[in-house]
Amino acid sequence: MLPLLEVAEKEREALRTEADTISGRVDRLEREVDYLETQNPALPCVEFDEKVTGGPGTKGKGRRNEKYDMVTDCGYTISQVRSMKILKRFGGPAGLWTKDPLGQTEKIYVLDGTQNDTAFVFPRLRDFTLAMAARKASRVRVPFPWVGTGQLVYGGFLYFARRPPGRPGGGGEMENTLQLIKFHLANRTVVDSSVFPAEGLIPPYGLTADTYIDLAADEEGLWAVYATREDDRHLCLAKLDPQTLDTEQQWDTPCPRENAEAAFVICGTLYVVYNTRPASRARIQCSFDASGTLTPERAALPYFPRRYGAHASLRYNPRERQLYAWDDGYQIVYKLEMRKKEEEV
Repeated sequence: MLPLLEVAEKEREALRTEADTISGRVDRLEREVDYLETQNPALPCVEFDEKVTGGPGTKGKGRRNEKYDMVTDCGYTISQVRSMKILKRFGGPAGLWTKDPLGQTEKIYVLDGTQNDTAFVFPRLRDFTLAMAARKASRVRVPFPWVGTGQLVYGGFLYFARRPPGRPGGGGEMENTLQLIKFHLANRTVVDSSVFPAEGLIPPYGLTADTYIDLAADEEGLWAVYATREDDRHLCLAKLDPQTLDTEQQWDTPCPRENAEAAFVICGTLYVVYNTRPASRARIQCSFDASGTLTPERAALPYFPRRYGAHASLRYNPRERQLYAWDDGYQIVYKLEMRKKEEEV
């Protein structure tokens, strides 16, 4: 047996060496693919020549397609996705996890699923990464189940969309509307609610069919990404008042719905991430600056590092300048590198 064990040990070492060699080759191939992709940039927006203002839109009480007046001195845009860190796998293929960008604590909020009514709250990131993380979490139950993965934690409140109750007899306009809920996380009470002022809502992302309104926060405040049947080919953007949930302004963007999987807002600029149905590498392929400062020609269109599947949600944290991503049940952090909007790509 001893000679056989020695032979098996040598074969194992040989296989290990061969595996290391193959791994090195794969790494080199991935770097070459990254280089080729940067040398062959995608078009910034499909059908960009179409008129952005004055196009078909939804009915709302906010101003439409007027330039946004910045309330902060934020003037940054994405230069590249600097790094990726995969923290763990928690929950199902769709969900979101985030921090409160205005909060004074390091709490982590995890909302698993597209139709659920219970959020997990972890005291800090370290507690979330533990093997038995669920035991460290408190649970917050909301009075209505949320729809999709468009929820947001902002300023101590959970903002989410729900289906309003139907009118007597069923049917009618209420079937095509969503209600925004503002929920106080500490008091566990509903503070305010408002029917989103858009009729005929459809999923804004072609690859994320369960989300009808995607809420986002940046240095400027609260935003909503949505789409309607009036223009079922492009995304719409709205600026919301976080206190009252009123719609302050709305825009028809040139960013297509087709093959979009998620989006986020930084310094008043919407960044839309695209993929393919057989999940591949995601890329920011369209941007829209509501203030008109960043032109599509000056916008960088970076790829995201190779992952597991497709993004179910992306949440930007302006304090940390990083994204919290949910990818096929894996929780990922993307660190972003920024530059001034006026700088050349």
